Amino acid sequence: MAGESSRGKIEPEKQSLLNQHKERHFTSAEIVRDIIIGVSDGLTVPFALVAGLSGANATSSIVLTAGFAEVAAGAISMGLGGYLAAKSEADHYARELKREEEEIISMPDTEAAEVAEILAVYGIEPHEYEPVVKALMKRPQAWLDFMMKFELGLEQPDPGRALQSAFTIAIAYILGGLVPLLPYMFFPKVRDAVAASVIITIAALLIFGYVKGYFTGNQPGKSAVQTAFIGVIASAAAFGMAKAIHP
Repeated sequence: MAGESSRGKIEPEKQSLLNQHKERHFTSAEIVRDIIIGVSDGLTVPFALVAGLSGANATSSIVLTAGFAEVAAGAISMGLGGYLAAKSEADHYARELKREEEEIISMPDTEAAEVAEILAVYGIEPHEYEPVVKALMKRPQAWLDFMMKFELGLEQPDPGRALQSAFTIAIAYILGGLVPLLPYMFFPKVRDAVAASVIITIAALLIFGYVKGYFTGNQPGKSAVQTAFIGVIASAAAFGMAKAIHP
């Protein structure tokens, strides 16, 4: 969708059509991605940890202590990773923006030829794209935006994206990590706690996988089974290894 300033320059008939049309595209992909990363790891890693500790015959109090420590450390680590990834993306955009701006100033003819090449890829003929190229050359900011989007495929990142990503991933990790730990708060016997943990965590993985598949456009049922399968394999491996070391 074009910005409001651009809309004011088009024909009234087209403006009327744009005003009547309501976009229904999903526009929160980055937030959903962060939630998926946080919850997925939050459910799987602590689940494997508590299963491993249970396999090593640890008491419920030890499992809880280690589990909470892992959730805290994991949330910080994952959140920091999300922050650094978003910050790196913003830094990369800033570097490319500066480089592209310098190229437009120092070699405008070459950059104009690149605009023509980009438009030609879409089947636009020279007599059709020449007016577009000339129009962009008269508008440096629009020209720069065009090159960033269509030559480099880069969108300007949200300035607050890094912190938002860090908090979203960290909170999602904590919420996911608490699920396999809940039974150990209520069952003093590890045997009972681990059984309850397996049941509620697999259920949570199935629900989360289904929702993830729904929002990402994949088959929700298939996504649910795959997500639960990964969690079960990880926890079973940890439990088996612990049992092998501490029979």
